[in-house]
Amino acid sequence: MDRAIQIVVLALKEFGAPVYVRHEIVHNRYVVEGLEAKGAIFVEELDEIPEEHRKQPVVFSAHGVPKSVPADAETRNLFYLDATCPLVSKVHKQAMRHQRMGRHVVLIGHAGHPEVIGTMGQLPDGAVSLVETVEDAETYTPPDADNLGFVTQTTLSVDDTAGVIKRLHERFPNLTAPAADSICYATTNRQEAVKQAAPGCDHFIIVGAPNSSNSKRLVEVALRAGAKKSVLVQRASEIDWDDFTDISTVGLSAGASAPEVIVNEIIEAFRERYNAVVELADTVEETENFLVNRELRHVPLTVNDMAWVNGE
Repeated sequence: MDRAIQIVVLALKEFGAPVYVRHEIVHNRYVVEGLEAKGAIFVEELDEIPEEHRKQPVVFSAHGVPKSVPADAETRNLFYLDATCPLVSKVHKQAMRHQRMGRHVVLIGHAGHPEVIGTMGQLPDGAVSLVETVEDAETYTPPDADNLGFVTQTTLSVDDTAGVIKRLHERFPNLTAPAADSICYATTNRQEAVKQAAPGCDHFIIVGAPNSSNSKRLVEVALRAGAKKSVLVQRASEIDWDDFTDISTVGLSAGASAPEVIVNEIIEAFRERYNAVVELADTVEETENFLVNRELRHVPLTVNDMAWVNGE
């Protein structure tokens, strides 16, 4: 998600405001409002971009878009920058490979999520079937049970997805898996950290937006792993402090698109009210670094450019 934010910041530095962004660049209001303050304008569809601004860049969000969107941009002579997460792009390629091999594609994901819309939009209508739950897997009727391949949305619960895949494999033994795991490392790492930290927690706070799939999954993971209660908040101002009487241990984690500055904000809010001691649950260090678009690689990105989101 950092890469997508960087692309908008660098586009503003290189081309000046406004820079248009189709859909929320990531599912986080703090990030969206911060970019708006810098000159980004968020739209849902390309026809919302005024004629006089058609030469300004439009950025496609990290969740990915159907093939029809860049085609529409080219028809309108728009200059676009695709900020699709490389891990989402990998799922697109996996789905297209299944189709090239003659398989019908089963997409495990949540209906209506931008990533699911984008993935389904890589292939012709009818080439992809969406399966959301184990119950869906139980009743799903494929066009050809012997020629199926599956891919998954990158922000799902690892455990829930495993259950859906298991049931599909039981019903369709020839179901072909993608060449590599589809759930993104940031989602997996956060779920593992929450599993480690949740046992013994009286309350577990997840920082994230209500429309963030990976953040909502973390709430579920915390409860399953042993937290007595778990809640999703976007800012410290949303915390109901009446829920924190007579408790001793609070867990805190964040969705992949939640900036560090908000995590620090919540820690400080606890320190203002309680004699809080912070203990870190270390799992794995994320060192992956994906390059921004070629058109922006010459633009310097400074610490100050990202300080508002990194809490520095």
